[in-house]
Amino acid sequence: MTAPTHDFSVPTRLESEPFNIAIAGGGLLGRLLTWKLLQLGHQVTLFEASSFALPKAAAYTAAGMISPFNEVAVSNRLIFDIGMRSIHLWEAWLAALPSNLSSLYQRRGSLIVSHPQDASELHQLHQELQFHLGNDNSARWVNSGEIGNLEPDLTQFEQGLYLPSEAHIDNCAFMDGLLDHIRQAGAILVENAQVALSRSPQVNGKPLTGYDLIFDVRGVGAKESNPQVRGVRGEVLWVETREVTFTRPVRLLHPRYKLYVVPRANHSYILGATEIESEDLTPVSIHSCLELTSALYTLNPAFAEARITKLDVNLRPGLMDNMPHIDTTTCGEVPVIAINGLYRHGYLLAPTLVEQALALLNDTAPALPFAAQLVNSVNPDVSRAHD
Repeated sequence: MTAPTHDFSVPTRLESEPFNIAIAGGGLLGRLLTWKLLQLGHQVTLFEASSFALPKAAAYTAAGMISPFNEVAVSNRLIFDIGMRSIHLWEAWLAALPSNLSSLYQRRGSLIVSHPQDASELHQLHQELQFHLGNDNSARWVNSGEIGNLEPDLTQFEQGLYLPSEAHIDNCAFMDGLLDHIRQAGAILVENAQVALSRSPQVNGKPLTGYDLIFDVRGVGAKESNPQVRGVRGEVLWVETREVTFTRPVRLLHPRYKLYVVPRANHSYILGATEIESEDLTPVSIHSCLELTSALYTLNPAFAEARITKLDVNLRPGLMDNMPHIDTTTCGEVPVIAINGLYRHGYLLAPTLVEQALALLNDTAPALPFAAQLVNSVNPDVSRAHD
């Protein structure tokens, strides 16, 4: 293949001639990138290592919470700033998608509660939010009456924290709907395609040629070319009941775990709490299942009659610092933009990372104060390296 000579930093080149772009990884980042690149007029091929009909992406196992306040307490201010930008992008982008997709997003805030014996956990969280956010902390204390107004099936709790700015999205339905949308928009979808980028671009052991640029968003699959990538095990439980109704994500604080329960359509809920430093993908353990269901029961005893409809395990893609990174490099003679390290913040971080990655091509993203912290240029001048 002739070495590409495109100057990826010049907006007019991207606007005047479409690129032929390969995206390795059909998860949330891959699908959002495909959609945005198609909007810009480029030709896009999306490669997925598994089947689109039986997806293995971590984005399908996630709860779909977009929770910058909850996450800043256990990470740092950068995660919050990226997340708040993502909320803005989610709402702008979803407005441009069909209503069957935009209706899957809800910004109703989230509610955090604890049992009286664990009230110190709630107060510590409030202190951490105040420490990290200062005047940006919109979390507010709510009493039992206010909790009941927000979630009538949580009236046994005397105190909680309400985070009005947080949102959630029905992740599985969104992933499926976005795939249909990009297929209809002209994306080429290739499944059961193992992309390798350690030396020269390959797919299923054969040369991957003919592309001006490759986006690497394989998550844990990128370990093949990036040894800093690791998988962090997460376990989730799906239940169904008509006895309890929640309208927003609810978190229960406990000294050992932080349970989250997120509502889904058809009287279903997804719940999880586990975060295990392991790349084991064997089924959910009895221990984890007991902790999840016991905590769920203490939220509301009516959950005792809920039906377990699914247990799921997946690996969150993390880097050594548990922070997201965008790396610009080359594989063979082809420029590569790699996005990884979303860890447990996939739906919180993805839109902003997509925006910043696309800014490397057309320099149209706003000058956000944290942008420089995201990009690592392994080869600082991707385009001139190939002139």
